[in-house]
Amino acid sequence: MIRTTAGRPRYELCAGHPALDFVNSLNNRFREGGPVELLVDYADLLGFTEQTKLLDTRQARRLANSVNPGAAARTLRSARELREALAAAFYGSVDSHPPLAADIRTLERHFHSASEHRELRWEQPAESSNGRSGIGWNWGRFETSAELPVWILSQTASQLMMSDAMDRIRACGVETCRWLFLDTSKNHTRRWCNMRVCGNRMKARRFHARREE
Repeated sequence: MIRTTAGRPRYELCAGHPALDFVNSLNNRFREGGPVELLVDYADLLGFTEQTKLLDTRQARRLANSVNPGAAARTLRSARELREALAAAFYGSVDSHPPLAADIRTLERHFHSASEHRELRWEQPAESSNGRSGIGWNWGRFETSAELPVWILSQTASQLMMSDAMDRIRACGVETCRWLFLDTSKNHTRRWCNMRVCGNRMKARRFHARREE
């Protein structure tokens, strides 16, 4: 995460999918010295979901101005719980070992909760568009709930986990990083979360190692 001149959190979104970027919000999770938490408070969670376009600016601002501290704290704990269950499942897929049953139950609970807080509505197209009227899911009266970012992240993650894209999830080749990403390269040979950061770092290490031989 970097910060703008205004001090607002900005995240390095290099995973190719919001659910993977969400897992990456616990930075350096495999580092010996311990990970770095990037979702420090509810405002960070709102900033992340807005930057990944899961929430629009209007929704994020409304939640920031209306959610009380107690609800914000509970939602942040819920988001972190979801994130770590997702991490267990995604890294389990990458490393070819299944997540614990408890992690599956946690995901099941979050996915059910997201589904239960959607409403089916008849939607009219905008006058300026050529779209058609139709029925669709939206958050309706739940759009002002503190948990909205968690429900949206749950829905997004469940769609990824039940798709063929799971076969393209990779972890960065730098052991202290191991950020997740979706490998959409032509030959499916991408090795780094970010070539400018981890890729160049590994190249530099190899160069120095060869010079010392």
